[in-house]
Amino acid sequence: MSVPENPPNVPAAGGSGRPLVEGPADPEHDPTASYALEPEYVERLTSRLLATSGRTVRVETPLTGAPLAHIPQSTDGDVEEAFVRARRAQAIWARTSLDERAAMLLRLHDLVLERQDEIIDLTVWESGKARKHAFDEPLHIALTARYYARTAHQHLDTQRKIGVVPALTRVEVNRVPKGVVGIISPWNYPFTMALCDGLPALLAGNAVVTKPDSQTMLTALLGARLLDEAGFPKDLWQVVAGPGSQVGTSIVTRADYVCFTGSTATGKIIARQCAERLIGCSLELGGKNPLLVLRDADLEKAAEGAVRASFSNAGQLCVSMERMFVADQVYDRFVERFVSRTKAMTLGASMEWGNDMGSLISQAQLDTVVAHVDDAVAKGARVLAGGRARPDLGPYFYEPTILEGVTPDMTCFGHETFGPVIALYRFHDEADAIARANEGEYGLNGSIYSQDGDRARAIAREIRCGTVNVNEAFGATFASIDSPMGGMRESGMGRRQGSEGVHRYTESQSVGTQRLIRFAPMLGMSDETYAKVMTANLKFMKKLGRA
Repeated sequence: MSVPENPPNVPAAGGSGRPLVEGPADPEHDPTASYALEPEYVERLTSRLLATSGRTVRVETPLTGAPLAHIPQSTDGDVEEAFVRARRAQAIWARTSLDERAAMLLRLHDLVLERQDEIIDLTVWESGKARKHAFDEPLHIALTARYYARTAHQHLDTQRKIGVVPALTRVEVNRVPKGVVGIISPWNYPFTMALCDGLPALLAGNAVVTKPDSQTMLTALLGARLLDEAGFPKDLWQVVAGPGSQVGTSIVTRADYVCFTGSTATGKIIARQCAERLIGCSLELGGKNPLLVLRDADLEKAAEGAVRASFSNAGQLCVSMERMFVADQVYDRFVERFVSRTKAMTLGASMEWGNDMGSLISQAQLDTVVAHVDDAVAKGARVLAGGRARPDLGPYFYEPTILEGVTPDMTCFGHETFGPVIALYRFHDEADAIARANEGEYGLNGSIYSQDGDRARAIAREIRCGTVNVNEAFGATFASIDSPMGGMRESGMGRRQGSEGVHRYTESQSVGTQRLIRFAPMLGMSDETYAKVMTANLKFMKKLGRA
């Protein structure tokens, strides 16, 4: 794979309103020197936190390992206060017209597009991802904001339903907000995941208390500031900080609904806690996602898509692929193309456009990737590309890696790596490929490459995943906000996006108005006669074809 001969330093991000950095006097000869965000910029963001403990946690940039900021930490009392403020704001917000709420989402849409350089800068700084992958985040939030603003009435207006007695029974279904939604968001897409689940919650009339991951708190706080600028009441969106075991638990014990994105193990704990309180939750959890290259696939398109499917955001994407099943008839020709494209990828620690892949987020994530690859190689797997850490580029860089000959006794066979590692498998029979793709307990995302769309879509129905993309890695479903997204089996429960993505934050309330007749004997009619009349009515309604 190609990398710059001299890995670039992180340049200052100029421009009004964008985060500035303080660099060393001679960065050319000190590529690991300590860069930092402008202190005033950090102060503006962290002032949005409700955190009074007096404690702070230092966060570092994965690009160089240099410190970025010290993030104030919240107490249980802060979480309680956040819910008090949120409930007070929600009571007013619920009476705000749907058109006003939608208008604020459209203002957010415009702000996100106008401020995308600032958003991308901060996202790259905190997460270490390549700039082109950071661009996906403001793009997704703009799509989400615009979609829910434009479809607000479609999803949330009161709907008329069929009454039991035509013309005499009127039934309406209202969508009533849950109240205060608790959102616990991950680090891998810090801007997207901090906001995308909360926007439909706000549209539906709820308030939000959110705990972003501590590694990417600043990007999430920038999202909160943009909500303020778009006109949303400040108390409506509360942000707290701290360990998930403490602050996250405090949120779950107070929220009216919980939305969590993260590991399956943590998701199961949250599900139990929510069940104990009889509140709902939506959980997007782990995956070991399969990609199928069928014998009639366009191999150039499949190889290009496979690179994005496997290595976007250095593989730190819930819907990225970790298992690839390739038809015997095209295996060698496909692998040649896939390996060639992978080795040509450019890696680097840079704020600029041009790199194909950035860094992993942390030492812990790097350790997992190294352990999975080393275990596989020790047990006989072959490395076709990559397979090495790259400390010369940055502390947590790892090459995009293709493995062949992975067997069930290897850790990476069934366990999620969440890094730039893909295992290749041959198949001859498509039924066998489908069965192998469905192995394990996960079921988040799948991908199929074939020039026969009808056949690929038929196979997709047999793949036990919440989303399946044909001739695309994940973008076709992820960016189509009108369609639901989520996992089957241990990949989660509930859905984001589409009608399900907003209805999860509401209670359906049926209101029936009865006129002229009552559901009881009238005018001296006996109970027996009433039963006969109602029976005759049911038979008559069937003949009329009524529901």
